[in-house]
Amino acid sequence: MGLIEHLRHEAAVAPESGIVAVMNHGRRQDGVIPLWAGEGDLPTPDFIRDAASDGLANGETFYTWQAGIPELRQALADYYKRHFNADLPVEHFYVTGSGMQAIQLAIQATAGAGDEVVYISPAWPNFAAAAGIAGATPIPVTQDFTGNGWGLDPQKIRDAITPRTKALFINTPSNPSGWTADIDTLREILAIARHHGLWIIADEIYAHFYYGARRAPSFLDVMDTDDRIIFVNSFSKNWAMTGWRVGWLVVHPSLGKTMENLIQYSTSGVAQFMQRGAVAALEQGDDFIRMQVERAHKARDILCAKLSATGRVRLSPPAGAFYLLFGIEGITDSYRAAFDIVDEAKVGLAPGTAFGDGGAAFLRLCFARRLDQVEEAADRLADWIRKR
Repeated sequence: MGLIEHLRHEAAVAPESGIVAVMNHGRRQDGVIPLWAGEGDLPTPDFIRDAASDGLANGETFYTWQAGIPELRQALADYYKRHFNADLPVEHFYVTGSGMQAIQLAIQATAGAGDEVVYISPAWPNFAAAAGIAGATPIPVTQDFTGNGWGLDPQKIRDAITPRTKALFINTPSNPSGWTADIDTLREILAIARHHGLWIIADEIYAHFYYGARRAPSFLDVMDTDDRIIFVNSFSKNWAMTGWRVGWLVVHPSLGKTMENLIQYSTSGVAQFMQRGAVAALEQGDDFIRMQVERAHKARDILCAKLSATGRVRLSPPAGAFYLLFGIEGITDSYRAAFDIVDEAKVGLAPGTAFGDGGAAFLRLCFARRLDQVEEAADRLADWIRKR
């Protein structure tokens, strides 16, 4: 019997990411345009790096506040007032070691062994895997792709709920589909959660990457103060801080001590000098966000036009986030196709199989990159598609 057989079953069977598999295959090949991961090509801006460097130079290397330094929690409160018109005291905010850890803590707080959590698929794979590792069963609700793009029938959420359901995980705008819930859909999902006494874990990380208005609709626009909603978020996307691993939770203050305890028993807090960088991001980063969103909007339109011109691609310009989830005529195994495209077209994509139910026939492309690179990638893909 091997050592792995003595581990917890949930840990031993944790799935390998299909995204990472393709990345590992292609990252050492010369000339590959890497559009497989959910990050852009811009480094963290100087004003953020300088603030973190100053904190490090000033000796901010000791244990710090479990909930986050007061300056960062206040900056988060100001950010939500500015962008969401939400008056949230600092007691609503808890700093985590990445958005991924925020998701883990939200799961730990709401679901465990024998419980179920419902999520919308195709989906970023980490949520379902994290729920499974925690002992809960992730239950996918599949979106439909039509000529009008990706859509969600809320009745499917109702149908997926059982007596064991504890939470709904709602990512909007969505990774990978770009689907973005409108206000009426958010109200309907909230009504479902209220009716069944469920938690909502709201992942609104891409709220600024919305191509229909200043930001995407949010549960903050429709909720009451005492609704069972935990917001999970990250500094990674808006401020080009993917490698920093700093995120946050927004919860009702009555949950604060629980969240602090969960942080204590996992990471014991985020390095203070890194939090200084996060403060600068919130206080000085609005123009940087606007620039990124404008660039992504142009990149989306270039990409969709070039791929649509082949006549062999199923796509709809995504309303939000910075991904295109598209299908190619004749391709049903996106995992194999992703490897072939790396080798033959020198473009790195994520296979739709990595995103669960409903994704197998699609490929995901991240277009949060400079326009000339997106255009070159689109030309390479179009040539590859036409030759098949």
